[in-house]
Amino acid sequence: MAIKIRLARGGSKKRPYYHIVIADARAPRDGRVIERIGAYNPMLAKDDEKRVVLDTERATHWLNIGAQPTDRVERFLDAAGLLKRTARNNPEKAKPGAKALERLEEKKAAEEAAKQAAEAPAPVEEAPAAEAPAAEEAVAE
Repeated sequence: MAIKIRLARGGSKKRPYYHIVIADARAPRDGRVIERIGAYNPMLAKDDEKRVVLDTERATHWLNIGAQPTDRVERFLDAAGLLKRTARNNPEKAKPGAKALERLEEKKAAEEAAKQAAEAPAPVEEAPAAEAPAAEEAVAE
């Protein structure tokens, strides 16, 4: 039997309150539980000591038996000093998709073209200046 340490929701609509429970992994979220070992009230301030109430002795007992905590409960156990949280690393998830990569390439190409256009000196028009002396010579004759 797979045992989980997880949250079971209580409280009313838009006023959540959670019990930290030990339950069979196949049981529904708010269904039958083996034991309640604490509570979590997200409505309280983060620095409030009553935000997370946890029976550390029972949590240690269940961890030694092999119960697996969920991510949120793992944070609570780490804060209590009972468990070291594992780093979650999925570098593939952070990579942009194909269309986003295509847009980035187009943007880089446009920036390069603008940069090259700014670096190239503008051609100086000397044609009107060259015609002016020839016109003066025609008038002088």
